Amino acid sequence: MPYLYPQIHEYTHYFLDVDDTHKLYVEECGNPEGVPIVFLHGGPGAGCEAYHRCFFDPEAYRIILFDQRGCGRSTPHSELNNNTTQHLVGDLEKIRQHLGLQQWALFGGSWGSTLALAYAETYPEYVSGLIVRGIFLCTPKELEWLYQDGASRVYPDYWDDFLEPIPEDERDDLLKAYYQLLTGEDEIAKMRSAKAWSTWEGRTATLLPNEDLMAHFTDPHTALSVARIETHYFINEGFLEEGQLLKNADKLRGIPGYIIQGRYDMICPMEQAYRLHQAWPEANFAVVANAGHAASEEGIISALVSATNSLLKQL
Repeated sequence: MPYLYPQIHEYTHYFLDVDDTHKLYVEECGNPEGVPIVFLHGGPGAGCEAYHRCFFDPEAYRIILFDQRGCGRSTPHSELNNNTTQHLVGDLEKIRQHLGLQQWALFGGSWGSTLALAYAETYPEYVSGLIVRGIFLCTPKELEWLYQDGASRVYPDYWDDFLEPIPEDERDDLLKAYYQLLTGEDEIAKMRSAKAWSTWEGRTATLLPNEDLMAHFTDPHTALSVARIETHYFINEGFLEEGQLLKNADKLRGIPGYIIQGRYDMICPMEQAYRLHQAWPEANFAVVANAGHAASEEGIISALVSATNSLLKQL
């Protein structure tokens, strides 16, 4: 069973100005002459972590990681202005051009899968391979499941904690209610709601409880960017047209692809991964029987590392 590659450090990092407001933290590790691959983190708003470097053979891959607008080490923190899917697709293209790459592979999970698909369907000629996990298409149905009625029936105890910051008369539209708190002027209410929002996501991300993942999600710096940026994106349905990512899946034809999905994913239920595979049947489709949503789960790790190793052979 493949495991994560050993921890490595970046060989360079820098900040890239992408507009008058935003500076992105970018780092590179592995082999500077290797196959370029870019890691797209989730959220939106979560940021990169050190273990994200370890899904790739460091002797064969040139591994590029960056914190998307408003999160991680990018600045300004939790900024919502000029922060849309189209801006992030443009940022990816600016990074590719900055690095002087003709093509690169994309690796993204959860929201990272959304962004990977959006970029690949916009610039398929620049994509040498595509590995996506925990498929999220940012549809109203998916948002209803996680933030109004669906996962609440699987985790009623956790759901009560999620409801707690919201007055009872505002609970018919929880996404709107959270967005108003997270963009309001009351800093105490903002941090309280950010923690509740991020705790709900951390608790539902794994099949079994994971203390390290919970510590990451409930860290105040991460919680604020995750909650603010996610509600900003989700209230706007990801800044995507209805059904856009499946409708444009024909543009992925010819790109070596891997779709990896936990069978018991409660954040991004398997239906979307299955629909993506129907629209993109050439992609390898792996359903991990004993996993939920998180990239840190053992079965997901195994499938992802197998995919990065297999992609090397294809490239």
